[in-house]
Amino acid sequence: MELRHLLSIDDLTPEELQGIVEWAISVKLDDGLFEEFTPLSGMTIGSIYEKPSTRTRVSFEVGIDRLGGNPLTLLKNDIQLGSSETVADTAAVLSRYLGAITYRCFAHGDVVELAAGAQVPVINALSDLHHPCQAAADVMTILENHPNSEDVRIAWIGDGNNVLHDLMLAAAALGMSITYAVPKGYEPDADVVKRTDKLAKESGAKIRMTHDPVDAVTGANVIYTDVFVSMGEEHLSDKMSDFSGFQVNEELVANADDDYIFMHCLPAHRGEEVTDGVMDSNNSVVFDQAENRMWAQMSLLTFLIHPAAWAAFAELH
Repeated sequence: MELRHLLSIDDLTPEELQGIVEWAISVKLDDGLFEEFTPLSGMTIGSIYEKPSTRTRVSFEVGIDRLGGNPLTLLKNDIQLGSSETVADTAAVLSRYLGAITYRCFAHGDVVELAAGAQVPVINALSDLHHPCQAAADVMTILENHPNSEDVRIAWIGDGNNVLHDLMLAAAALGMSITYAVPKGYEPDADVVKRTDKLAKESGAKIRMTHDPVDAVTGANVIYTDVFVSMGEEHLSDKMSDFSGFQVNEELVANADDDYIFMHCLPAHRGEEVTDGVMDSNNSVVFDQAENRMWAQMSLLTFLIHPAAWAAFAELH
């Protein structure tokens, strides 16, 4: 079996990503499935965390358990990763015990190094450059609400960060159009933009950047934002002033389609990047989106670890 990792969402082909999302939606709707479908039975899946987590940790632990596997959570101080032991040596050792490794880290180079030394699938559970698990859940949530991807018009409001990177890549792969509004100086990574443009040319998606949030949300049926100051950036006290006018509030969303959905990867800093009125509105799907982290990751785990079981289920559904 070919060893594959997921370090960014475009490690999957557009066809694979579409299939993974459809698989996740089918599993979510099949309440009685897990009495007999246990593709990770007998396996322990290790999850390494350099950063605290609510959704990532709980969604992986519960999802692995539902698939019949044993989740093993490894916090930063539980192992010698990168301190008294090299990342490569840690990868080699963990590969002897585990069926797969997920890694929530700061530097993207660390998850790349871990994957290079591992003999089991490695999933990037968040790095400073990419967040593929979030993107898989995001496009799943969008397709639950707007099944025709060619009709999807996403407006991103905020920082050109890791969440935007994989959202752009996933949207372009599936033919969803996206306009991202970022303050000057906060544009997304140039290489990610290049990869996104290549996928968009193949799918027909329209990708556009603006510095005007009103321009981005006008006519949009998906509005997405994230915190302006991410974990690890708390020392950048002046950063908030650069995002003046970028709050997603009732005045801004009035420019969108009436049936727009509001998305946020959470946790939200209410009153900063989004108001309570938008966050708690009937248009908000943020908690569906959070739940979908589990379903999307279950699909990704099965696809990477037990592709035969993944394909068998896909054929039946």
